[in-house]
Amino acid sequence: MNSNLQSLQPYPFEKLKTLLAGIEAPGTLSPISLSVGEPKHSAPQFVIDTLTAHINGIEHSSGLSAYPGTKGIPELRQAIAEWLTRRFKLSTIPDPERHILPVNGTREALFAFAQAVIEPSNKPTVAMPNPFYQIYEGAALLAGAEPVFINCTKENNFAPDFSSLSDADWQRCQLVYLCSPGNPTGSVLGLDTLKELIALADRHDFVIASDECYSEIYANEDQPPAGLLQACAALDRHDFKRCMVFHSLSKRSNLPGLRSGFVAGDADILQQFLLYRTYHGCAMPLQHQWASVTAWNDEEHVLDNRRLYREKFSVVTEILSPVMAFNQPDAGFYLWPETPIRDDTFTRGLLATQNVAVVPGRYLARDTATGNPGEQRIRMALVAPLAQCQEAAQRIKTYIETL
Repeated sequence: MNSNLQSLQPYPFEKLKTLLAGIEAPGTLSPISLSVGEPKHSAPQFVIDTLTAHINGIEHSSGLSAYPGTKGIPELRQAIAEWLTRRFKLSTIPDPERHILPVNGTREALFAFAQAVIEPSNKPTVAMPNPFYQIYEGAALLAGAEPVFINCTKENNFAPDFSSLSDADWQRCQLVYLCSPGNPTGSVLGLDTLKELIALADRHDFVIASDECYSEIYANEDQPPAGLLQACAALDRHDFKRCMVFHSLSKRSNLPGLRSGFVAGDADILQQFLLYRTYHGCAMPLQHQWASVTAWNDEEHVLDNRRLYREKFSVVTEILSPVMAFNQPDAGFYLWPETPIRDDTFTRGLLATQNVAVVPGRYLARDTATGNPGEQRIRMALVAPLAQCQEAAQRIKTYIETL
């Protein structure tokens, strides 16, 4: 067996299961889960219709009777290239043949990317925000690299402070994972910060993998989150050198079960990643590709999606602001509030008394020399229907008032 497997920590939800084992939640209260970031809004009907038509072979001749290509159909790559250009105001459209690669959701692509990019013989490091999406750490460890955690705290507006790493630290770094908007903090990196990181990548020769899967859920329609390719365009860097972005339809279009996303950026890196994926055997089913084309070409359902999340944030924050301290997130669908007692103790007590499930912040971060930035916080995923989110907030308030 690969000895690096022994370095993996249990996934946060395995830890949560252990933490909550044996608790008998009150049967008089219906269970409400705010723990898993799984979108619950309705999937767009036009996407479902397209998917069904292609499964049945009504449109085109694919359906289930043909092997999909790893590179994806040209129509999907073109739709993605055009969406990127519109969304991030790129002055030059990315080449669908060289700069775009469809993937089966960003989770598997973010993991696989490290396996393809990392050269393990030089004792490399992979830098990442802390707290973070656990895939980054696992990908680094199984690629033979050492994770380096950059704490994201209230003091730095929950953004990674890249200046905290020395030149010696950067010299060992081969890959940096970004998450903007952040999971779980909801913080967004500005264009200036992204440009500074690109300059560091040039100086120290590392690759940037920007996880932007929450980029389409934000509060202000006039201020969409910036993206890494947008920073490249601002620098007249139209080859996207050393820069890769990861996007998904899971959150944007409420299609987590479609497993559809893409990677875009540096054509030279993407060519090698395509080679890796050809052997990996992970082509997206053709009917999923055609359904994805329709999703990337439509924005009306995305606007409606954002409206629903705004309503939930408005209601929940109004209820909780008198009893909990939190920053209003810039984007995403998570709330990252402070807890009046230990976050894991709070989580157990909340389930035991109110039948509401959340995730302790410490489970989403790692201990460092300056502490664990997830301690005394919980992550609340506002993915349930509005009425349930409102009810959950009322119960959390009631629980806090009894402490």
